[in-house]
Amino acid sequence: MDQSSDHLAILFTFLLAGIVKGVTGMGLPTIAMGVLGAFMPPVTAASLLIVPSFVTNVWQLLAGPSFTALLARLWTMMLAITIGTIAASSLLTSANSQWTTRALGCVLVMYSAFTLLARQLSVLPLLERWLSPVIGIITGTITGATGVFVIPAVPYLQALGLNKDDLIQALGLSFTTSTVALTVGLGVGGAFDSSSIITSAVAVIPALLGMRAGTWLRMRFSPIVFRRTFLVLLLLLGLDLVIRAR
Repeated sequence: MDQSSDHLAILFTFLLAGIVKGVTGMGLPTIAMGVLGAFMPPVTAASLLIVPSFVTNVWQLLAGPSFTALLARLWTMMLAITIGTIAASSLLTSANSQWTTRALGCVLVMYSAFTLLARQLSVLPLLERWLSPVIGIITGTITGATGVFVIPAVPYLQALGLNKDDLIQALGLSFTTSTVALTVGLGVGGAFDSSSIITSAVAVIPALLGMRAGTWLRMRFSPIVFRRTFLVLLLLLGLDLVIRAR
């Protein structure tokens, strides 16, 4: 692609990712990493998603009523996500883009397949205290290596029995923490330059427009059908990345 085509592809990707997030409450970094990773190194894709991911996730985080209670409940998970992400980000910033592309594809396949096929899990309150930091460190390690925030944080948070509003806010808390930690890790690894920062900032516009459009669509179409379609496409995209990285 030439530079103008790259910019158009980036803006379209964040518009699409914003629509998915508007409908489902998540998916912006996952879609962005999956699509952008098909035509650029994952570390470059990760550097572009930082500003749109931060803005949209903070918006999601602050929209709910239970921030203080959720932070008190999940702080060990958030701390572990931060430690794991920063520690593992050297894998993403390494020169081996073939390895990171394959890892990104594998994570997309695992997340899509698990979400499509697995039954709803449930975590006993007695186990939550011990599981939260373990889930956090695993999520952080995967985030640092691939730029994707969802495994295993999303299934775990869904298994805690939170009501709908608290779940959306808890996802916003997890994704915001991951974004900030990934920013630190990429910064330490020298992954940012002025061009990527400007492009990332501009990408906020289509991401927010997409979220608004997604919210409109959510009122008129079945979120379940949309979500399943999104997961099938994500599965195919992940398989394509794995095959292409060989």
